[in-house]
Amino acid sequence: MLVPLSWLRDFAPDLSDDARALTDTFNELGLVVDGVETVGKGLDDVVVARVLEVGPIAGADYIQRVALDAGPGDVVEVVCGARNFGAGDLVALARVGAVLPGDVEITRRKLKGVESNGMICSARELHLGHDAEGIMVLATGTPGQTLAEALGLTPDVVFDLDIETNRPDALCMAGVARDVAAKLRLPFVLPDPSPPGPGTEVNIEIESPELCPRFSATVLGGVKVTASSRMVQRRLTVAGMRPINNVVDASNYVMLELGQPTHPYDLARLPGGGLRVRAARPGERLVTLDGVERVLGEGPSPDCLICDAESTPVGIAGIMGGASSEIATDTTTVLLEAAYFTPMAIARTAKRVGVRSEASVRFERGCDPESVDRAIARFCELLPDAAVQAGPFVVDAPRYLPTPRRVEVRTARVNAILGTQLSDAQVRSYLTPIGFRTEPVGDGLNEVEIPTFRPDSEREIDVIEEVARHHGYANIERTVPPSPLVGNLTPYQRERRLVRDILLGAGCTEAFGLSLLAPGDLERAGLDDRPLVLTNPLVREESVLRTSMLPGMLRAVTFNHSHQRHDLRLFEIGNVYPRPESPEQPLPDERERLAVVLTGLGGDAVGAARVWSVLAGALRLDGVRLDAGRVAGLHPTRTARLLDRNGEELGVVGEVDPDVLQAHAIAGRVGWIECDLGRLLATARRSDQARPVSRFPSNDIDLAFEVEESTPAAAVEATLREAGGPLLDDLRLFDVYRGPGLAEGRRSLAYRLSFCALDRTLTDDEVAEARRRCIDAVEATHPARLRG
Repeated sequence: MLVPLSWLRDFAPDLSDDARALTDTFNELGLVVDGVETVGKGLDDVVVARVLEVGPIAGADYIQRVALDAGPGDVVEVVCGARNFGAGDLVALARVGAVLPGDVEITRRKLKGVESNGMICSARELHLGHDAEGIMVLATGTPGQTLAEALGLTPDVVFDLDIETNRPDALCMAGVARDVAAKLRLPFVLPDPSPPGPGTEVNIEIESPELCPRFSATVLGGVKVTASSRMVQRRLTVAGMRPINNVVDASNYVMLELGQPTHPYDLARLPGGGLRVRAARPGERLVTLDGVERVLGEGPSPDCLICDAESTPVGIAGIMGGASSEIATDTTTVLLEAAYFTPMAIARTAKRVGVRSEASVRFERGCDPESVDRAIARFCELLPDAAVQAGPFVVDAPRYLPTPRRVEVRTARVNAILGTQLSDAQVRSYLTPIGFRTEPVGDGLNEVEIPTFRPDSEREIDVIEEVARHHGYANIERTVPPSPLVGNLTPYQRERRLVRDILLGAGCTEAFGLSLLAPGDLERAGLDDRPLVLTNPLVREESVLRTSMLPGMLRAVTFNHSHQRHDLRLFEIGNVYPRPESPEQPLPDERERLAVVLTGLGGDAVGAARVWSVLAGALRLDGVRLDAGRVAGLHPTRTARLLDRNGEELGVVGEVDPDVLQAHAIAGRVGWIECDLGRLLATARRSDQARPVSRFPSNDIDLAFEVEESTPAAAVEATLREAGGPLLDDLRLFDVYRGPGLAEGRRSLAYRLSFCALDRTLTDDEVAEARRRCIDAVEATHPARLRG
């Protein structure tokens, strides 16, 4: 929200000119400053011009030729792509040589053969607002007059504040000024215009009080629709709004100033001379002020409509008025509406019809029902020549109106939460200036009445937050929470971090995949799981909950290969969502999985086995073995299941099936590891006690055995370890071979064995004896033969 300093001073006159200090104050209050700008400077070369003619350019679809009257006898021709203006409109023209705010110099250009001698400017290009959708159409001015003079622009500091959804009170100048004045201990004055009019009734009927608990209407006669005063135009402009006419501008001005949206109707265009508020009927249609026909009453929750006295819709309550009763140049009598609408009703309708207006933003966050009368009085004050003919007439439904909440605030609780030593009086001194009425009801206890313009505050803890904001978070000493449960990781979380560190040390890079897949992704990965499908996905390509990490990791491989990155070692830790096994189980059996994918050098079953060996060794897993078998999506003869000492499956190690790789257009072989991380970390471990290290040299021997394809490499390894005895210091598989020299259905497993003693150097005879024992044990235990 754009907040001019000059406007804030209407409520807090003593605010300083120090923009940097005010920025710090806003940030401390949680009104985060996204930008600060001095507007009204750098506009000396921008003049008012009247559009004389708009015409097409041959061969151009998106630009048009515009002839402009820039002063007596001065016709300028420019090329423009905007379409939100026409002949007779007043616009802001920057001539050739002009330098706009931001040091943007305007030069002469030729587009499609047409010379452009300047630029028609948008509000954003002039740093007078955020609107860049079209050029800035002016409500007042004469050709040749400087824009600053026409709008009465004087240099002003404008803060761009990021107002969070929990601060509806700060969506107006008065709310921001109240907060900053309280923080700086400055006087705050909220003007209270006298209520207008004789008080006669207006024809108002509320059929749906649950949607609109308060509705007020006032009739103003003798209205002359003209341009607003220069002050109103200037303030609306620097606050990012385009001036239109005095009636509409007054409504927008009140909304920005007090946070209460209002809506003026042309009474002559309202059949029956009154308004009715009701829920929309299914299929009702309304053309809104933006010229779009909208269908109402089709959602699961009711839409609130403003209708004329004959029940014909003339506006979507709290969102946008209808085109049938909008203010026109010939309007003479205005029916002004100000209301309080149920926030969630406005939020649901705005989302469903796809309209987010300045009014809906405020209504859906929660306006102040007590501000309705003040807003009407302020509107009438801005139209001094109009005479009130009836009203203000208010219809209330007290059952649905919010009332001020009263909570007891314990000073001891404030200090316990904030870590401060505040007194009862200090607590009251922080709350009273921001509208929280406080009354001491005992030692260490204040009763606080929360104002209706703060719907975000409901409980004691909310009030404590207000005390913290105005005491200043920077003034609260940082302390370490005393609870042993705060800030500590669980054993599982520490182990999960250890797994990450191990894989990073093994040269792997962590990947982050989506939990949602496209229909068909699981089938392309060779998986026949029946996944859960979302009923309301944002996009169809993300509608299936994954049951395996394989599809997402293969997608990552495909992406990297398309960017010429072929040597990959990726891992991911994430959840999978298998379908519940029984109808009584309402939710999927969500489990955390670890997956590793390897391509390029080492991208095969052997490479996967090596990474698994590093992980298992670092975790000191005890009794985990590999058991050859078929796994969906993986190679039928190069895959093994990971089993713990009880035979429970932990995961798989192997290669991806070539058919699956072909379906993903992946060339070469791909190694794969996937396991249930929870079960893996719950597996039995070897002792973490340090093993003695021999100071004597080791003796390494290599043994290659020809075995059946069905013989697990882990089984051969287990036999070797048992036969090697205490002298076997290390053992690893370093090669798997299939091909010429081996019979069909057989493969070669090559192991490197390291023998070492703690107290001596082994003799050749001892090493030879150990070698013989290992060979005999493997050949006797498995259908194996030592290769020469």
